[in-house]
Amino acid sequence: MNTFFHIGLAALFAVCTPAPAAASQVAVPGASAPSTDADAPDDDGPPALQPFIATYDAWNQGKPAGTASMRLARLDGGHWQVDLDVTGNRGLARWVRLDIDQDTVFDVVDDRYRPLRQSTRRKALFMGREVEGVYDWDAGFARWSGDIKQTRREPVALQQGDMSGLLINLAIVRDAEPGRSLGYRFVDGGRVRDHRYSVAEVAEHVEVDGLSYRAMRVSRTNGGNDETIFWVARGVPTPIRILQRENGEDAIDLRLVEYQGVQ
Repeated sequence: MNTFFHIGLAALFAVCTPAPAAASQVAVPGASAPSTDADAPDDDGPPALQPFIATYDAWNQGKPAGTASMRLARLDGGHWQVDLDVTGNRGLARWVRLDIDQDTVFDVVDDRYRPLRQSTRRKALFMGREVEGVYDWDAGFARWSGDIKQTRREPVALQQGDMSGLLINLAIVRDAEPGRSLGYRFVDGGRVRDHRYSVAEVAEHVEVDGLSYRAMRVSRTNGGNDETIFWVARGVPTPIRILQRENGEDAIDLRLVEYQGVQ
């Protein structure tokens, strides 16, 4: 289950959505979307960010491992916060009482998701871990503290467009178009990496939790033996599935159960 740290996901998985559902209404994935035709052009551009809550089933190496929830919330001062919480309630993950929570506070500048603060908390039966990061755009660097290697405590010089893992997941939902190549600079946990993705030319039918979607497959192209694949459907404010594969074998697999717009 340590793989969860790399999904940022670090999953997943800002998301952009048309008008949100009322807080008391649960939208069945795909049912409320005005269109799930991933090949249709979006002449109006991506919609504005809207708060939401999404729930996923989590699988590890093909076996049920727990649940995950993702939340996008509006904060004061034009800021946003995206959270991903993973709870291991099956198999070995349940035995060690695994709970992983990640969040990023960010703002939007020139249509870019700009991270301001980031944290990761990992709780388990025999250990705990907490890491905090601050992106100081005025000073031009980011720095992390907490339970992290000394080499990753060194300041990281920031560039325009840098994002945390969670923000990259949100940006993929916003940016995916058939046949498009996507590139982002991952700056998270004291690490810097270039992430490159390719969006398939043709949408495919994907079944998740008994529901069928017409979705775009977005695959990372420079991850080496570690693959990350997203499936993104029009009108759905979060990836409908995120799959991580290691050395050709399925590892972490998050599958959307439901999502809900909130005020």
